[in-house]
Amino acid sequence: MSIAVLIGVHDGVVLAADSASTLTFPAPPGFVLPPGQQGVVGNVYDNANKIFNLVKGQPIGCITFGSGNIGNASIGTLIKDLRKKLTDTPQEMAFNAEQYTMEGVAKILAEFLGKECEKLERSAKLNTNLGLLLGGYSKPGDLGESWSVEIQKGVPQPPKKLRPDHEVGLSWGGATEVLQRMVMGFSPQLFQVLAAVTQPPQNPAVLASQLGPVLAAQLQAPLVFAPMPIQDVIDLARFFVHSAIMYSRFLPGPNIVGGPIEVAAITKHENFKWISRKHYYDQPLNKEPIHVVIDK
Repeated sequence: MSIAVLIGVHDGVVLAADSASTLTFPAPPGFVLPPGQQGVVGNVYDNANKIFNLVKGQPIGCITFGSGNIGNASIGTLIKDLRKKLTDTPQEMAFNAEQYTMEGVAKILAEFLGKECEKLERSAKLNTNLGLLLGGYSKPGDLGESWSVEIQKGVPQPPKKLRPDHEVGLSWGGATEVLQRMVMGFSPQLFQVLAAVTQPPQNPAVLASQLGPVLAAQLQAPLVFAPMPIQDVIDLARFFVHSAIMYSRFLPGPNIVGGPIEVAAITKHENFKWISRKHYYDQPLNKEPIHVVIDK
């Protein structure tokens, strides 16, 4: 499982995520899974990569959550495959680094992952469900944008713009129970509980549509404001991910949210910048070679 956080303010967009990756197996007949759990947890790994700069040097980034792979390739490897295509053969992807829109980038990402899903057998395709939060700047563009892409049962859905450019806000994906409670003021399970105890029993979706906006208006915590400096947005995003990790740690069951916290910031002039990042290799031992060209 994952926690993915995207916060957009007027100075830029911040992405934050944990590093947990959960290995699950199909549940045996008669085994009752906890709500939201897709299978029996076999192991949890703490070093998955979930944040990516989609085009090196460009103000475009994304976070992944949900399924960690499509077929034999991890989502991280596939996104790096796409990045290589966007860098080496951008004309094949209908991408121009000097003039593009975030909507166009979101569509390219959805189409690319959708084609990868088409290679799967039917059963594997139906079990492929993942989401991506995208943040960045169109070129030309003055304000950061927030988008989402979803793959449902192996089928890419149309990208969604999360909010108008001039509006600021917070978006999340993955294991979001604690964020929902902290920010919105109530658990996402509330409507199922109310539906069960109401006489006669109600439809949880109907209760959510009727009561959700009212509760949010009264209980939502105002935490994100347009003039927030990027450093404060970084601190807030890190706080959310850390809270989700601690919540998972102390709940009964496996720690499905955990590992190092990664954070990246995207601004108009600094582009994509890593704030905290893990490496599986020691950087001093893997310095890039310096190529010297001597004119004759």
